[in-house]
Amino acid sequence: MPLTPLDIHNKEFSRRLRGYDEDEVNEFLDLVIKDYEALIRENKEMQNQILALQERLNHFSNIEDTLSKTIIVAQEAADEVRNNAKKEAQLIVKEAEKNADRIVNEALNKSRKISLEVDELKKQASIYRARFRTLVEAQLELLTEEAWESLDINKQEAPIAAAE
Repeated sequence: MPLTPLDIHNKEFSRRLRGYDEDEVNEFLDLVIKDYEALIRENKEMQNQILALQERLNHFSNIEDTLSKTIIVAQEAADEVRNNAKKEAQLIVKEAEKNADRIVNEALNKSRKISLEVDELKKQASIYRARFRTLVEAQLELLTEEAWESLDINKQEAPIAAAE
């Protein structure tokens, strides 16, 4: 058990014939008590400071751990966001490529269809021209026949006038 200032103060020495001067011993003991009390107070203050510093150290260690975990979580989140963005970009590119292919295929199909329609219209126009030419030639042939010349135009006008 540690020695206290009260123990020093209450200490009684046995008396002998040729012992030390009692007043001198008491004065010295008072100095020892005073210094011992100061040392005890200083020791308690140091222990309190150590406890306070230990608490601060623990607090900052906790903050450091929290920050480290936060940085790790933030890095993981950033990596996840980056990966998701890459995946989304790839999906967008694939979708755009599909749409481009679809549009090109539709345009090609329309072009083929229009080309076929143009060819068909050319054929029909050619047939129409040939038929029209044939018709015009037949009508021209009819007009140039001698039978028309033999008809008297004046004779035909008279029955039309009588009918009116």
